[in-house]
Amino acid sequence: MRNTAPELELDAYLRLNRASLAEWLAAIRELSGCYDIECTLFEGNGHQVGALSTLATESGRLICLHATEGMEIAGCRATAPVFLLPRAGKPEIATRDEPWQCLNQLVLAWPEDRFRLRLPPEASVLILRLEPETSAPTSLDCSDDSLSTYEELITCYLHRSPFFRDDAHAISKTDELFRKLTLSSTQVVQSCKCPKLDRRLLRAIEKIRDEPGWDFNLQELASHSGVSERNLYYLMKRETGMTPYRLYQRNRLLRVRQRLVDCQCEVPHISWYAADAGFSHLGRFAALYREHFGELPSETVQWRRNLQGRGTGKPIVDEPDLLLS
Repeated sequence: MRNTAPELELDAYLRLNRASLAEWLAAIRELSGCYDIECTLFEGNGHQVGALSTLATESGRLICLHATEGMEIAGCRATAPVFLLPRAGKPEIATRDEPWQCLNQLVLAWPEDRFRLRLPPEASVLILRLEPETSAPTSLDCSDDSLSTYEELITCYLHRSPFFRDDAHAISKTDELFRKLTLSSTQVVQSCKCPKLDRRLLRAIEKIRDEPGWDFNLQELASHSGVSERNLYYLMKRETGMTPYRLYQRNRLLRVRQRLVDCQCEVPHISWYAADAGFSHLGRFAALYREHFGELPSETVQWRRNLQGRGTGKPIVDEPDLLLS
C-alpha cells in the first residue's frame, strides 16, 4: 500500500489521518482538555481536514496538528504554559484581542492567553503542553535567548524521534525534553547541536522507509548504501541507537498504524494489514505493536472509532477483527 500519510512529527503516535472536521474537532478537544475549542474552515469541504499525532507523559503532552484544508482554531486555552512551534507551511497566531501574526518561531502562550491558530493547507504546528504540577509559570524564561534555546532543544528532540527504539524510550526522551524546558537557558549546560546523519546511512534509511514491499536483506541494504554489512550495522547503531533490522521492523509497524488511523477506512482490518506488512503471526505482531507504541492495535482503532461515534452520532459497534489483537 502506498503511504498516504503526511510527513508528520511523531508519526509513531499518529492518531488520526484524513479526518473529517467532526473527528478532528473531537480529537483536539479531548487531547487538549479544552471542550470549547471551535474550528472554522476557510478552504476545503471538511471531509478530510488533516492529521494529528500525540504523545503524553506524566510531565506533559505533545500534539502535532497537520492541516490538509485551511482552518482557524479558536478558544484555545490551558491551565499551564504551552509552547507552539511551526513545523511546515505558514501558520499564524493571535492571542487575546491582538491581530494575527506569522508563527515563524517558538512561542510561549500563558494560561490566561486564549490564543487562536490559523493553519493554511499543508501547515503543521507542534504544541507542547506542560502539566500544571510540572512547572510553575514563573520558572519559565520567555526571553528571546531562552526561547531560541528551547526551540533548539525541541528541534533536536524531533530530529531524534524517528529513532526511538520503543514506547519506553520515547516516554523517557519526552520526559527529558519537558524537564529541560522547565529550566532557564543558563541552566541548560549545552544547547543541542544535532549532527547530520552520514549520507551512506541516509541511503539505507530512505530505502527502508520508501520501499514498503522490500524484504529485509542486510547484504542488499549495505550494497545500496555503499558500505560493508558490518560497517552499516555499527554506523546505524552508533548514529541512531537502532540496528538496521530494528528500524526495518519499526517502519513496517508504522505502516500498519497509518492504515489503522485512516479515517476514510470505515472498517479497519488489523489482521489483513498486519499480514500485508509481512507479519504472519498475529499474536507476535500485537506484542511488537504494543512494545513500540504503548498500546494494542485494537486500542488504536477503538480510540479513533470512539471519536467517530461522538463526532458523527453513529453507534459504535465492535468489529470481529478488533477482538483478534
